[in-house]
Amino acid sequence: MLQLIFLLLAGSALTYISRYNLELVSLSFGKYTISDVPLFYVIVGSLLVGLILSYVMQSLTSISTYLKLRGKSKEIRSGRDQVLALTKRVHQLELENEKLKHSGPEISDPRAL
Repeated sequence: MLQLIFLLLAGSALTYISRYNLELVSLSFGKYTISDVPLFYVIVGSLLVGLILSYVMQSLTSISTYLKLRGKSKEIRSGRDQVLALTKRVHQLELENEKLKHSGPEISDPRAL
């Protein structure tokens, strides 16, 4: 519903602009010249070109951000793997330490059988 309202407002604005800007103008692109183009077409064309360029620039920025975040995710994942490996190693060393504590020299009684 909101999109429909937006389209109606945009259509009304374009109709208003086109009603009062029907003068014919000439466009020059270097050597090439296009004559007798309604000013309304120039206004709407400039608007569309600006919107398309801004969309392309935003897309490039989004892609760049995505690639940076992807790299950071790989670094985080490798860091987590390293922490996991170190935690396992610490646990193994703790078990080995406990074994060494409890397997010390046994007390022997010379009068024992």
